[in-house]
Amino acid sequence: MGAAETLSPVLPDAVEEATHRLLHAAARKKRRFATAESCTGGLLASLLTDVEGVSHVFERGFIVYSEDAKCELLGVDRALVKDFGAVSREVAVAMAEGAIRASRADIALAITGFAGSRGRSSVPGLVHFACATRGGATVHREEHFGDIGRGGTRLQCLRVSLAMLQDAVDAGTAGP
Repeated sequence: MGAAETLSPVLPDAVEEATHRLLHAAARKKRRFATAESCTGGLLASLLTDVEGVSHVFERGFIVYSEDAKCELLGVDRALVKDFGAVSREVAVAMAEGAIRASRADIALAITGFAGSRGRSSVPGLVHFACATRGGATVHREEHFGDIGRGGTRLQCLRVSLAMLQDAVDAGTAGP
């Protein structure tokens, strides 16, 4: 198994191995991915395009850090953001479903959360994930990583995202 081209020096072995397993399984099953990332700022998309020979399973990514970007690029209803907040189950699900609609991907993974501490109104390390499959269900997961810093939270986001994508590929509910 070859190393991830650019991120390998900073990735734990388990994350790199999970990435390879996921990408090879997706390639075998002809599944394509889209990402909709907020607090990870494109890190998942970078990881999914980093393994030579299987990066073609990545269809596109949306970095939607601001509320406006979530609404404008993914069609997230502004009322959801207003009523539930940008870091919520409702917005994560809308992001994933919006990424499916705005792409040719079979599976879309959305991430929205607080990677660092933002004061009393937020919970450091609170992250919502949603994984949508074309023609299938959308799965939500909420994680509380705690105050482990931006880098630590982003790394944990990669672990959760890879696991959710692997579950979607293994379920085989998406694709042709």
